[in-house]
Amino acid sequence: MTEWLTAREIAELGLPGLPGTERGVRLLAESERWHANPAYARDRVGRGGGLEYHIALLPTLARLAYETLHRRIETPAPDETAEPSAAPAPAPGTGTDRAAMERDARLAIVAAYEDYAKGQRLGQASLTQTFVARYNAGKLSVDDWIGAMVPHLSKRTLARWRAAKKQSPDLLGFDPSTARKGKAVLETANGGALRTFILALIAHQPHLSGAHVRTLCRDEFGDEIRAIKGGIETALPMPPVRTFQHFLRRLKSAEKVALTRLTNPDRYRSTMAPSGVGSLRFITEANTLWQIDASPVDAYCTDGRYSIYACTDIATRRICWYVSRTPRASAVALLIRKAILAWGVPAKIKTDNGSDFVARDTKRLFAALDIEMELSAAYTPQQKGHVERAIKTFQHDCATLLPGYVGHSVADRKAIEDRKSFADRLGADTADMFDVSLTGPQLQAYVDDWARYIYEARPHAGLSKGMTPADAAAASSAPIRTVAARALDVLLMPAAGKDGLRKVTKFGVRIDGFHYVINAAMPGDAVFVRMDPNDSGKAYAFDADDGRYIGEAVCPELAGLHPKTIIAAKKEAQAQALLEATREVKARIRDITSGRPLIERAIDVAKRDALAREDGKVVALPKRQEEHSTPEIAAALDVTAPEPVKTRLSGRAAEIAADLAQGAATRSAPVTQLRRQETPQLRFRRALALEAAIAAGEPVETADAMWLGGYQTGPEYKAMSQMYEDFGEI
Repeated sequence: MTEWLTAREIAELGLPGLPGTERGVRLLAESERWHANPAYARDRVGRGGGLEYHIALLPTLARLAYETLHRRIETPAPDETAEPSAAPAPAPGTGTDRAAMERDARLAIVAAYEDYAKGQRLGQASLTQTFVARYNAGKLSVDDWIGAMVPHLSKRTLARWRAAKKQSPDLLGFDPSTARKGKAVLETANGGALRTFILALIAHQPHLSGAHVRTLCRDEFGDEIRAIKGGIETALPMPPVRTFQHFLRRLKSAEKVALTRLTNPDRYRSTMAPSGVGSLRFITEANTLWQIDASPVDAYCTDGRYSIYACTDIATRRICWYVSRTPRASAVALLIRKAILAWGVPAKIKTDNGSDFVARDTKRLFAALDIEMELSAAYTPQQKGHVERAIKTFQHDCATLLPGYVGHSVADRKAIEDRKSFADRLGADTADMFDVSLTGPQLQAYVDDWARYIYEARPHAGLSKGMTPADAAAASSAPIRTVAARALDVLLMPAAGKDGLRKVTKFGVRIDGFHYVINAAMPGDAVFVRMDPNDSGKAYAFDADDGRYIGEAVCPELAGLHPKTIIAAKKEAQAQALLEATREVKARIRDITSGRPLIERAIDVAKRDALAREDGKVVALPKRQEEHSTPEIAAALDVTAPEPVKTRLSGRAAEIAADLAQGAATRSAPVTQLRRQETPQLRFRRALALEAAIAAGEPVETADAMWLGGYQTGPEYKAMSQMYEDFGEI
């Protein structure tokens, strides 16, 4: 507001009690000697000169009228170094913007009043009354935000603000919403345990009413609680239901994020969880990283609900789609085949932990194509947010236009159902209810066309300069690694059984109860077998160690061929293979058989080894020896002792010996002939004679001694000995 005016400007304002002409104002100024006080009169700077007068010289009514017209209550001029649009700094000790705005609004009003009071000829009470009255009547020009913060003003309030400003301007900062924050009875009751219990209750069951919560709190804490009142912990009765209702409303608002995380994790991840932006912007080359995921289509087909598998290239944001009847590993393989044929082989593919993505066939396919597989952590879909966002775009764009659309949620589906009258819905099946007419192949065709002509032709926010996915793919200079379609088809063939590994026998390999003959494999070979999806009687065998292709495996029963024909071909192939493998071996066999005997070669090698061991060998000293002897050894030595001393037999031994000698003299047959005709009694008597001779120290023939030793171990000797002991004669 301008506080210095010329006589002409004062006359043009038409203020009450002042002349309406410039001459009249000058005459009034001369008569009241306005120029006598240099603090209120000064020379005018500018062309024409003259004097300017301060508005404090105006009569009271004229001054009030001028203040009413031109006094503006507004935000103080900002610091030149501050941003022009910067919001007020939070008031110290409060930490809220509301407190800062309250402080600045009150400071602006106090400053306007102080300027208003300068030079006034009224007393303090009259000045305050006139200022407050004009403020409340809206006759003062006030900034909108100040009027919103202070819609009404009183003399007492103005006086209190002026006193607070002199003490510290920051005392004027006040946020009503935080005045009692954290101080309510239910907030502080039982050291905060009551609040925690209530929060757990509504997190577990969000639909509990205030009465329910109060009842459960009474069960948990009793009918009394302990809370801080007047700075002292006091026992209080459980508050009424109305208090719980207000508290629940404030608690749900204050803890909205925490409650959402507990009650609806998906919504929390989608709308509240911290999320990085542009975390994969460093990937600029096509086929550096792909992300794949799957989701049920929000539309029905004539044969049920299909799943949509999506693959997105992070660098270009291209999308490849595959429609599958059910989630399975083969759908993942076919999606990758489709994307590779269209874009080339990627360096890395990121998936989640779904069974169709971590299946053995999927891992085997990735390894065969030299693609690095990266799994996201469990229950963290945000780690592959690009493909998740692409699927959401598909569901809200393409799927919404499909016949048979059922909505994105239960609420959407209910709304669609409600479009039909109850009579139309009664007894209607899903196909009739949602106008289902699509088949699976038609759905795939629509999805492919939508991706090509709509999605990839639309500017993508994740690409620079408003590029479309198609433009980004065309602009990429990265080399494309291609794979022949026939090679992909082979790699996509299902493995036999669980792991495809088989051991070749003379019957071939056994798969699902049938034997497949592999001409190029030998019994004992370990092979990896892929089944031909178009011919159950044919399979393909690969080396289990290095993956080398071996040949076809044919099942005569399933291939419609005569088994004899297959076996004959197998025998011929195996014979030819063995002939080739053994040709050089046979030549070497001929060389070996025509040369020195193998035993001679082995002995020569042993001799060389012996000579090598003897070279530099230390001569060992003779070892101490001691004679080992047993009664049998002593007897044997006696038998072989030279010039045995003859002794005479006596008693029964002499008689037996005489009989034997007489029998031997009367027989002309050799001893061996005689012994062969001996009866058991004669043999036993002979044994007794030899025993008696040995006992007497008489010489015995070596052959007789050896015979005796063998005879004594036989059953005949034992039986005859028993009879001899019992009866005394034989």
